[in-house]
Amino acid sequence: MKSIKLLAGLICMAGLSSCQKKESRPNIIYILMDDMGYGDLQCYGQQKIETPNIDRLRNNGIKLTQHYTGSPVSAPARCVLMTGLHSGHTQIRANDELASRGAVNSHDSMYVHPELEGQFPLKAGTMTIGRMMQNAGYTTGCFGKWGLGYPGSEGVPGKQGINQFYGYNCQRQAHTYYPAFLWKNDERVYLDNQVRDPHLTKLDEGADPYDEASYKKYTQNEYANDLIFDEMIQFVDQNKEQPFFLLWTTPLPHVSLQAPEHWVKYYVNKFGDEEPYTGNKGYMPCRYPHATYAAMISYFDEQVGKLVEKLKKEGLYENTLIIFTSDNGPTFNGGSDSPWFNSGGLFKSEYGWGKCFLHEGGIRIPAIVSWPGKIKAGTESDHICAFQDVIPTLAEIVSIECPPTDGISFLPTLLGKSSKQKEHEYLYWEYPDPVIGNKAIRWGKWKGIITNIRKGNTTMQLFDLENDLQELHDVAAEHPDIVGKMNEWMIESGTVPENPKFRF
Repeated sequence: MKSIKLLAGLICMAGLSSCQKKESRPNIIYILMDDMGYGDLQCYGQQKIETPNIDRLRNNGIKLTQHYTGSPVSAPARCVLMTGLHSGHTQIRANDELASRGAVNSHDSMYVHPELEGQFPLKAGTMTIGRMMQNAGYTTGCFGKWGLGYPGSEGVPGKQGINQFYGYNCQRQAHTYYPAFLWKNDERVYLDNQVRDPHLTKLDEGADPYDEASYKKYTQNEYANDLIFDEMIQFVDQNKEQPFFLLWTTPLPHVSLQAPEHWVKYYVNKFGDEEPYTGNKGYMPCRYPHATYAAMISYFDEQVGKLVEKLKKEGLYENTLIIFTSDNGPTFNGGSDSPWFNSGGLFKSEYGWGKCFLHEGGIRIPAIVSWPGKIKAGTESDHICAFQDVIPTLAEIVSIECPPTDGISFLPTLLGKSSKQKEHEYLYWEYPDPVIGNKAIRWGKWKGIITNIRKGNTTMQLFDLENDLQELHDVAAEHPDIVGKMNEWMIESGTVPENPKFRF
């Protein structure tokens, strides 16, 4: 008996370092929704849309109440996340469709000419979150929307630290959930759908907008989000014996409004009849816009539940860190109705206050982190953090040296060690929208914003977020010292980007 125990002890000791290594190297899943507002989840106050599976993640983990995206629109937000550099330093600071290439907005042309797809690319060799995780020994996957480099460029996923990719290369293609093709790594995968331009496909002449049959052509054979989910589950299957890093960058609930019929019907029954959206604000028409928006979120919530079930079935859940968030605040077009849902939650939801703007509704986003046995269930933190902090946080989790970033690890906050949490002196954003242009600073309770920079404005508005979350009362005149300091920080924080389109 003693010899058996001794042998078992020797085996344990021999395998101790590998066991410790395995225990210290969790699988990491980062879930990024698209255009979902701070108030679109039940656990953040949503009253109309049901999100039980995401709420369960929150109940099993920590809810961050002051987490920020890197930018109020898709491509630059993703660039900040991928590089850990804030929007005054990062390569991509706005959506740039590279219109000089030709008919980049024509879906027919993109179908024939792949080089017309995609956005301004990341540079070759950029140290991305994917590349960092590869260097740490992780297999990396991205499933959903990319938007950081057109096909054939140096910015495609396979050249930016992603081992497996499936989804939309191009943001404009993601404006329909029934695309003619998706991308699997560097190859197009053609689907059983026709090319339908979401910005040109209108109701047939003479069609009754109140008749569901008038909208049948907007539902085709293969729903992209089903396919993306299936490929992602295959990735989990293929890598369950080794640590993996998974980016699930769903395009949901970005318009066009398209969702599985059973979910739409569920919300039609819940909300009752409603006025149709006929396409007057871009994107495809929709018979039941409120029901369909809610259906898109609940459909994705259902998928989150299925992913967690898969992790539990494979014995992976206990050693998996899941981060759930959104890329920016709620939108204002395509039949969406953010004020009706109160999608901004604590913040204003109307146009000018959400997506594309640096008010809280545009950049403060829901964030939930679950890690069984590590993060105390049901906790909440008001620690101020942002996308640039994700790379340092993951580097600390997997015990590797962090590449240069503008971020600070928020792992102490996640583990309930707030006394050890380092804080940003301030957070900075710039969004060089071609029409408006905005800059913002968050410093403690203070929020400074300069809007309409493209139109010559240089005057900063100042808001006290402790007493004015909706940023309705400009107190700049009462605090010229704070305004002056913030203006200095804005000058210090911005570098001149190589792309002229991103310059103010």
